[in-house]
Amino acid sequence: MNQEYIKPDNWSIIEEGFEEGRVKSSESLFSIGNGAMGQRANFEEGYSGETFQGSYIGGVYYPDKTRVGWWKNGYPEYFAKVLNAPNWIGINIVVDGAELDLATCKAVDNFRRELNMKEGWYQRSFSVTLSNNTELSIKVTRFLSLDIDEIGAIKYEIKPLNKEVEIVAIPYLDSGITNEDSNWDDKFWNTTQITSEGRQAFIEAHTMKTNFATCTFMESKVLLNGAELKEKPSAVKEDDLKVSHSYLQRVNKDETLEIHKFGGYVVDTNHEREALVSAAKTVLKKASELGFDALLALQKEAWAKIWEMSDITIEGDVKAQQGIRFNIFQLNQTYSGTDSRLNIGPKGFTGEKYGGSTYWDTEAYCIPFYMATKDQEVARNLLEYRYNHLEKAIENAEKLGFSNGAALYPMVTMNGEECHNEWEITFQEIHRNGAITFAIYNYYRFTGDYSYIPEMGLEVLIGIARFWQQRANFSEKKGKFVILGVTGPNEYENNINNNWYTNYLAKWCIEYTLEQVQKVKEGYPEDHDRIIGKTKLTANEKMAWENVAKNMYFPYDSEKGVFLQQDGFLDKELISVEDLPASERPINQKWSWDRILRSPYIKQADVLQGFYFFEDHFTSDELEKHFDFYEPFTVHESSLSPCVHSIQAAKLNRMEQAYVFYLRTSRLDLDDYNKEVEEGLHITSMAGTWMSIVEGFGGMRMVDDKLSFVPRIPDQWKRYSFKVNFRKRILNISVGQDGIAFELNGKEEMSIRVNGNRVVLPPHKEVVVQK
Repeated sequence: MNQEYIKPDNWSIIEEGFEEGRVKSSESLFSIGNGAMGQRANFEEGYSGETFQGSYIGGVYYPDKTRVGWWKNGYPEYFAKVLNAPNWIGINIVVDGAELDLATCKAVDNFRRELNMKEGWYQRSFSVTLSNNTELSIKVTRFLSLDIDEIGAIKYEIKPLNKEVEIVAIPYLDSGITNEDSNWDDKFWNTTQITSEGRQAFIEAHTMKTNFATCTFMESKVLLNGAELKEKPSAVKEDDLKVSHSYLQRVNKDETLEIHKFGGYVVDTNHEREALVSAAKTVLKKASELGFDALLALQKEAWAKIWEMSDITIEGDVKAQQGIRFNIFQLNQTYSGTDSRLNIGPKGFTGEKYGGSTYWDTEAYCIPFYMATKDQEVARNLLEYRYNHLEKAIENAEKLGFSNGAALYPMVTMNGEECHNEWEITFQEIHRNGAITFAIYNYYRFTGDYSYIPEMGLEVLIGIARFWQQRANFSEKKGKFVILGVTGPNEYENNINNNWYTNYLAKWCIEYTLEQVQKVKEGYPEDHDRIIGKTKLTANEKMAWENVAKNMYFPYDSEKGVFLQQDGFLDKELISVEDLPASERPINQKWSWDRILRSPYIKQADVLQGFYFFEDHFTSDELEKHFDFYEPFTVHESSLSPCVHSIQAAKLNRMEQAYVFYLRTSRLDLDDYNKEVEEGLHITSMAGTWMSIVEGFGGMRMVDDKLSFVPRIPDQWKRYSFKVNFRKRILNISVGQDGIAFELNGKEEMSIRVNGNRVVLPPHKEVVVQK
């Protein structure tokens, strides 16, 4: 049974009632971020119950030494870990000598959390009876500013309900933190300086090994019944890792004491290393002068602009509406697109699993979302990130024995180096190279911006094509080129031969690169000469590539009429998922790895991932045949799985199945389908939720350099709408049960296809196409 405690709401994530057993899950679900930093929804006051403390800074990581039982040549030396950063949110509360701690209080009533996605703030409220029978009403509002992305703000409100009390509020900074996920329990941080000045405090610390220098800072204000109290802290306490300020105030029954706390991080990637405290003071001055309420007003305006472009509305289905907005909200909290040094980790700022690093998820799933809902420069920055890491990709390939500039992009990375410590991933899941090539193709196809390829992309394509040519070997028996010892997208098969998806990608990547070499030669001769001079690409080498592409082997069963996931797939005991006892699901938590590897069960779309990328290479009948063969063996135990299947089910007009898959991908975390949400959210797969609506139900595709739509709508919905930024023109699409409406925001008319027919859209005029 999935969790069901999140209340359905169009614009908010809401929890009512306090249960210790779901604290860690809620810490994930109510996480906040602003692209530069993020934090789990930990309590500000002390909490002695089970909790997963987490506050993270974009781009700051630690190279945790790889831990394996048996070292093999080629292993990455470290697994990069996003670091749990020094804690700035803490505000301990002591009332008449009793500490506020929800784990030890006599009673907690009217507990409510809300993550307001429309306006970008998180709030908790509750009433509590302390151990000394003091009754309090508490309300805490917190957000991370989009306008000043180095600052966060907290308003902590305390109202005594049964008597006059003495309250001591103790805001603090603490660098004595550890990661939940650590290989060797290394010390990740070195605290070098703690400073307290009036209401401000600073902790300077740097990461071990990577030596990122940071300053964590805070400033607090105390208000009584809305009037600011000018007193400085009544006590200041410092030790080697922590600094705290105490504010003591007598408060009458039904009066309200407020603590406004501003805090955050400045990092030497953005400021001079010697001037971090000065930079922190500048940020605090901006926040303090604005004040909490004005800063929150700016936050609401910033989110209104984001939603103006990225919102998807669904009428008639609150759970579906809540799900898609939650996904869009978290994607925008994780990555703003303003810094090409940053990328999108699978957990974003919500947890530490997967190291917080960059995976192929970005290219396969996230780029379409950012391309269509932001300016195209945001998606281009993601591609630039890979170009900037090309030399590291070449080094990664060299470590495995490849040469001549062959590039193997890492499965997991922070700085371009491979840092995944599972051999079946590091050495074998090489299809990630193809996702990067596909992203380059997809970016140009959608934006029409070819400039990336001659400026940067062609070098990436050449490095990847060289890898594929060297990774394939000629089989005398088959008379074809084969690719042996790989892991496809289905990670429940390792070290298999001729994964169809990998082989197909390799062939396509080579052919696409050859096309682009010729196109750049004809249209950008200076760039061509520069790149050929740099890469030393020869005519003989291109012929060798072409030979591999033309003669690639693809496993196929003529009796069933399907491409095989790998050479030995039909040797397995082909028992469908529906025949698995529910008690044995999920198999990744119930079965041995050996049993999983011998089973036919598919973690996520594999052959069908290829049909998703290259849909126009196959007929609808071929898609249907492969969908019917592979989906019954798919356990969907990857967060990346339901979205692809939802898109394909919609294309096949299997709307009930598409709707079920959509709900699973959109509410994967809210309903905790995989029973692991306490570890953090599945950020990159959230982009797949957007794709499920826009590409699935909306049927959006690129056909002959034009947008094409084949819209469908689930029976459960009255209407849905979304916007896309297509080549700097905004198109609003609204799909109802009776027809489809389009409205173009641009200066010139635009031609699109709807259900295969040409439709001309004049600017700023709604065009309705009957169903």
